[in-house]
Amino acid sequence: MEFFIISMLNGLSYGLLLFMLSSGLTLIFSMMGVLNFAHASFYMIGAYFGFTLTNVIGFWPALIIAPFLVGGCGVIFERITLRKVHKFGHVPELLVTFGLSYVVYELVQLIWGRTAVEFSPPELLKGSAFTLINNATTGLQLIWGAAPAEMCNAADATIRIVCSPFPATRAFMMFVALLMLLSLWLLLTKTRIGLVIQAALTHPETVEALGHNVPRVFMLVFGAGTGLAGLAGVIGGSTFVTEPAMAATVGSVIFVVVVVGGMGSLSGAFLASVLIGVIQTFAIAFDYSFVSVAKDLGFQLSSNLQNNSFLKLTVSQVAPILPYLFLVLILIFRPKGLLGTREG
Repeated sequence: MEFFIISMLNGLSYGLLLFMLSSGLTLIFSMMGVLNFAHASFYMIGAYFGFTLTNVIGFWPALIIAPFLVGGCGVIFERITLRKVHKFGHVPELLVTFGLSYVVYELVQLIWGRTAVEFSPPELLKGSAFTLINNATTGLQLIWGAAPAEMCNAADATIRIVCSPFPATRAFMMFVALLMLLSLWLLLTKTRIGLVIQAALTHPETVEALGHNVPRVFMLVFGAGTGLAGLAGVIGGSTFVTEPAMAATVGSVIFVVVVVGGMGSLSGAFLASVLIGVIQTFAIAFDYSFVSVAKDLGFQLSSNLQNNSFLKLTVSQVAPILPYLFLVLILIFRPKGLLGTREG
């Protein structure tokens, strides 16, 4: 039971990290119609900015300042480059953001090097948020923080005790992602700023007639979206690893999340992120193949089938491609995405 709970929490934490990334991309696309191919690069910039600032002023100030710096970079890019090609359509926008991702990758290697940097979380987030203890005699028990050693070591060797700690960094990541979801929903649906942003996309002339600067609104939206990616970078970089390849690691997956959830749908991005995170985490945890399952069920397979390399593939080996298989199925049976309103 503790295996299921911990695996579910790990899947939720990974899915919520994907949501933190995809929320900014969804915001930019839904409000501006721009599919930013460099979004994962802003995530990487956030991680490196957070690492540098942590060494100077500490983690908690860096967690606040780094996203604003990344958002500022996004504002500058939109003002100087993206705005000039926006009038030419989607293809030039894709090309210029695609080119930006390569520029950022080379700059990161030039400034911080080609190897991973040591970006550690603060003392408060080191260790365990809680520990699940599965005792064969007393059942499942939850202990906040790290469990004492005597609770994980049975005096009687015949009693099975399993202690499963859940990292505090992942718990903090989940808390920030849920807070981000609530904040974005309130901003876009319950405030005047959200109404102006949504109206600027559908009725820009009317919004300008009311005295609002539509290009400035789009610039701030792009900066906010990249700032959210920067926030995810600080948390993700300190939780996992900060290296030049981190953008490529999540870059394609967040586009899968956006398409599966529905282009421009924030709630769809949240649902798709959680589904993909949980499915991929459980797939990695199960080391079963078609051949092993057939043997466990008592089926007799021929020697050719038992030696077939495709049938011998385990679920954990195919886990990396599961999000893309999910994407193909969505595009075939529901092109609008899970909660989307426009065609992908």
